[in-house]
Amino acid sequence: MSSVTDKIAARLPKIVGDRGERPPVVAAVRLHGVITPTPTPMARNSISLQNLESALTRAFDHDRLVAVALLINSPGGAPTQSALVAERVRELAAKKNVPVLAFCEDLAASGGYWLACAGDEIYAHGTSMVGSIGVVSAGFGLNGLLERYGVDRRVYTAGANKVRLDPFQAEKPEDVEWLKSLHGQLHSQFIDWVKERRGGKLTAADDELFTGEVWTGVKAVELGLVDGIGTVRSVISKRFPDAEIAIAEPKKNLFARLGLAGATTRSGDFVLDGLAALEERARWSRFGL
Repeated sequence: MSSVTDKIAARLPKIVGDRGERPPVVAAVRLHGVITPTPTPMARNSISLQNLESALTRAFDHDRLVAVALLINSPGGAPTQSALVAERVRELAAKKNVPVLAFCEDLAASGGYWLACAGDEIYAHGTSMVGSIGVVSAGFGLNGLLERYGVDRRVYTAGANKVRLDPFQAEKPEDVEWLKSLHGQLHSQFIDWVKERRGGKLTAADDELFTGEVWTGVKAVELGLVDGIGTVRSVISKRFPDAEIAIAEPKKNLFARLGLAGATTRSGDFVLDGLAALEERARWSRFGL
């Protein structure tokens, strides 16, 4: 009887596996798309804290976690969402006491680079486009369109500055100056964040780094904006050779999963959604993508 028991005991680790030898995990989160709290119905991917919260939580909850990788491909977007996502990453990293490695794929520009700075280390491909540390906003002037069709738009306000940069009104110089002032404030916060996260790694002067210029991954390494050239698999295989990579995908709604991103658009919104889609497309095309 004892011999049978011994045989079963000997085989038991092979049957159920030895949990103590399970490989460590590097959890990877995809941060792909324009950064915005209000994606257009036509958008397939977008970045916001609301979209990423569950994926980030799952990524940092692995019981065998040794690191988290951020896979970034973004032309930027809303500054506040950029900051909220980056701050959430840092909160979770501090709570779990694990390193965060950021990987710039095709593009980590503007808010995309803001997200990359949430990493303790930043890597890029040699051909990646990195940087664009600046602020930009754009829109359309539609006042001529209303005049063409004889439409009279009526807006009533209390407060001299309640309505600024209304696309249905002619542009006012004072509104442009106000916007430039806002841009300056946001730019200063962006610069402070980069300096906080990159610190002594930066090798160039402010007037070279913070002009809104974009560089290849190779040049970004020279400037100290990136720590090294590499992909998630090449870097992880060297840093954590025994680890497996687990992708934590942001959840998508049913329409997006079926490829029907614009299925719920109301007919009256098609023009505005179309313009927003053009603006989103323009964010990528500025970098040849």
